[in-house]
Parts: sequence; C-alpha cells; structure tokens
Amino acid sequence: MLADVSRYQARRAASDIALEFEGAQTTFMALDLASNRVANGLIASGINPQSRIAILDKNSDTFFEVLLGTAKANAVLVPINARLTVAEISFILRDANAEVLFLGEAFAAMASELRGEPLKEVVMLNADYRKWRDAQPSTDPELKSLPDDVCLQMYTSGTTGHPKGVQLTNNNLGLSSPNIFDSWGNWTAKDVLLMAMPQFHVAGAGTGIMALLAGIKTIIFREFVPLQVLKAIEHSRVTLAFLVPAMIGALMSEKAIESTDTSSLRRIIYGASAIAPELLKRALQTFKDTGFVQVYGLTETSGIITALSPEDHVSANSQIMTSCGRAIPGVELRIVDLVGSTLAARQVGEVVCRTTKNMKGYWNRDAETAKTLRGGWLHTGDAGYLDEEGYLFIEDRIKDMIVSGGENVYPAEIEKVLIGHPDVGDIAVFGVPDERWGEAVKALVVLRNGGTADAAEILLYARKYLAGYKIPKSVDFVSQLPRNATGKILKRELREPYWQGYARRVG
Repeated sequence: MLADVSRYQARRAASDIALEFEGAQTTFMALDLASNRVANGLIASGINPQSRIAILDKNSDTFFEVLLGTAKANAVLVPINARLTVAEISFILRDANAEVLFLGEAFAAMASELRGEPLKEVVMLNADYRKWRDAQPSTDPELKSLPDDVCLQMYTSGTTGHPKGVQLTNNNLGLSSPNIFDSWGNWTAKDVLLMAMPQFHVAGAGTGIMALLAGIKTIIFREFVPLQVLKAIEHSRVTLAFLVPAMIGALMSEKAIESTDTSSLRRIIYGASAIAPELLKRALQTFKDTGFVQVYGLTETSGIITALSPEDHVSANSQIMTSCGRAIPGVELRIVDLVGSTLAARQVGEVVCRTTKNMKGYWNRDAETAKTLRGGWLHTGDAGYLDEEGYLFIEDRIKDMIVSGGENVYPAEIEKVLIGHPDVGDIAVFGVPDERWGEAVKALVVLRNGGTADAAEILLYARKYLAGYKIPKSVDFVSQLPRNATGKILKRELREPYWQGYARRVG
C-alpha cells in the first residue's frame, strides 16, 4: 500500500536521508511523522476515506508529506498541473469534488478565486502549512486501505479537450511486486536520484514513490534549471535521473557540461516524448559511462509498460534504438485492428496492454472508461507495431493520424526524418484541411541556431526518404513550438487556427 512506504523505511532506516530540497534534508523517520500529522489533520477536517485532496504547487519536498499523509487517511491525492490557468484549475477542482486544496505560495494570488470551488479548506504551503501540520498529533492513524482503493487521481494533459481524472489504485502502483525495480536498473539504497520531472505528472510522482520504496535519497528541484542540475550531479554524486528529451537537450546545450564531472551517473531514464536520433547519439557520447533506459507508458498505465535497456543502446545506429523497447515484467502487449483482432508482427494498429498497472478507470466517466478498458485490455490510442522479438515501435497517436487522399499518414514518421536535417532544431507535423485531399500534411519548423534552410530545401530533403504522399504540402517556420510540462508538443493548439469554421475536425 502507498501508505506503508514511509512506515517501512522509518523502521528500516530511520536516520537515512529521504529527501533533499533547497539545502534542507528530511530523514525517513521525519517524513513518516510529518505524513502522520498530515493524515491526522485531514481526518480532523472531516475528510472521509476516498475523498479527493488536491495539491497545486511546483516541485517540493512537501509534496511527499502530503502524498503519504493523504494515503494514510485513505484519501486520494489530486496533483494539479502548475502551468494551468485559473479556469482549468477550477474545472479540475469541481470535477474531482476536491475537499481540501494545498496551495503553493507562488499561487497565492489564485486563492480567492479558487475558494469558491467545492473546497472545505485551503492550506497555503508556507508557514501556515507548517503551523497546521505541527498542530496535529504525530501518531499513525492506522486506517486500513485496500489494494483496490484509489490513492492517486492524475489528470490527463487535456491537449484534446477537458482533462480526465485517471484513478490509480494501490494495486496499480505495484509496490509489492518482487520485480518492481527490474526495468528501472536495480535501484539500491546507495543510489541518489535527481528529481526534476514535475510531481503532478505520473513520471515525477511515480519515480519519487519508487525512490522512497527503494530507500534512496532524492534531490528535488523546484524547476529544471540545466546549470543547477549539472552542479547537483557533480556535488551530490547523483546516480539516477529521469529526464524528458527536452531536458537532455538543454543539458547538452549548457556550456558547463564540458567541465562537469558526471561520472557518478549510472542510469538516465528518459521518455514522455520522442528523442531525436542525433541528440541521443550525442548524449550517449557525452554520458559514456551511463546506462540509458528509454521508457514508454501512459498515465492510464501508472507509468511505464515498456523499457529499452542499456544493452539495447549499445549501437546508436541500430533500428532497435527507434523502438520503445519490450514489455516490462507483468505487462502483455498486443497490436489490434479496428475490430480488435490481433495483428501479425510489423503490422501497424492500436497498441493495447493487459497489466495490473492499468487504471481503475476515469473518474465519473463510465462511457470513456468502457471505451478505453475493454475485455481486460487498455486501449492506449497509440498506433504502432511489434517486431518478431517483441520490440514495440510507436508510429503516432491514432488521433494525430492524417488521412490524405485515402492514405494514412503518421506525423511522427515524417518528424523523425525531417529532424535529421542539419538545420532543423524542432518540428511538428499535422494535418490541415485540403479541398482535394481532405487533409494535407503541414510542417512547422524551428531552425537551429545558424540554420538557413528554406522550405524548398526541407522538402528536397524529405523526398530522399519519404513516399510522395507523406511529403509536407507546406512548410512554415516558427521561433518555437508550444509544449506541455513533459515536453509533448501541443498539436491541438497548432491545428486549431487551420480548422476554425470546419464542422468536421480531424484529431
């Protein structure tokens, strides 16, 4: 059970450091006692089992006090994306029927607007929080929780409309699984984890929970600042890091990397968005003593379901490097067609998975739950294929697929090609309305510093590698592409201006 994680470590290694944040360190015993106080505070506020408790803040050590305290009260923590607008935050609070909101000091200006939501209490995460917490008894409330009880409700990014609350149970987190660390690199209490991923994301929260379970020290960054991260790796002898490709790129662009000792790093786990092959090659050369692990998963699968091991990263030019790896222990994968029939190796269809990690369902959305969870299999919405050895290759999101002249076009395939042009720094491909073809392929390109390529040169490059119907009909240049907190490009935002006024919208 999630509530047992700090209890276990407080018994096993009470004086070991669990968390380090902005110079302050928290032992496992202190974390356990603080979470007891949070639980007792919630119970005293009238919170019943399975009530929703929200937290809106940037990364901090307090997150884990609130997370574990909520679990000990057998309530459900709802982490809210710190980049959302007041309207979007209000939607989530109403949708979740959150009764208590822990609000970061950086968001204090929102407090008056959010108090009108269905909240019994707003606790500011400053001296007020510490006063509230420390007024509660430190004894463990010892409430029982069940494997099927929800402990986390994480909202999808909302890039395609209103976000949905993904309900994750104690059982989904798999904390009692004997092989839970196999795909993460056999973590031990001697490791040191760097946490720069946002805690409101399943990668951030999940990685932090795994670190606490392993009994290792986690160094938390409020926000990702490349120079600060490099300094921490060297000074604290960091051994583990979970990074999105955009973070890896930012570290590679930081001049200080040339003089920073990163030899302590034994694992870099990366995922959440595709990585450019050239960036990965440079990263493998720079962090040459580090084992890289690419992971793939969804909020709906409690995080990772496949992993590409360090051994698979030996040859940067191997086709395997373009895959997401193979299913981790306890996960079954299939590729199915539109009617649910299993497809043969290398045939593209929808990726579906069966595992105890699959969510309980979407909060208060039975129809969408039934559409996603069918016959014990979770339909990911991703298009891909499995090769003969079980490696998963993702082509694109099914909803991002472009249908042009009757042909299915996957933007990710085009993006993988065009990012190889030496002048292309970033790219997004999507469909726009076309009278003749229904949809036409469009590319938005961000040039690298010093890049001079024009549209004609980009299209000439594309013709070397792509079939005619996949080549963009137009190329525009922009200074940057909109991304969410995990680095995923917000294609809905890019498509919107082109589809205004059309009754039928693709994607």
